[in-house]
Amino acid sequence: MKPGIHPDYHEITVIMTDGTTFKTRSTWGKPGDTLRLDIDPKSHTAWTGVQRIVDTGGQVAKFNKRFGGLGLKR
Repeated sequence: MKPGIHPDYHEITVIMTDGTTFKTRSTWGKPGDTLRLDIDPKSHTAWTGVQRIVDTGGQVAKFNKRFGGLGLKR
């Protein structure tokens, strides 16, 4: 590796959605920082098979308000 061009690789703490934590090495943040996950393999539908709507900042409500009046016409 060329010196001086690669980001610092250090230890961080990751907090999963259920509150469990683990330490890993990463280039994210500063040494000792904590990364809190909003979605992880324990809560994502791709791994759990359970459909769940994650409404961040009222996105679903905003969508329903904007397009709720549109219906299928038969």
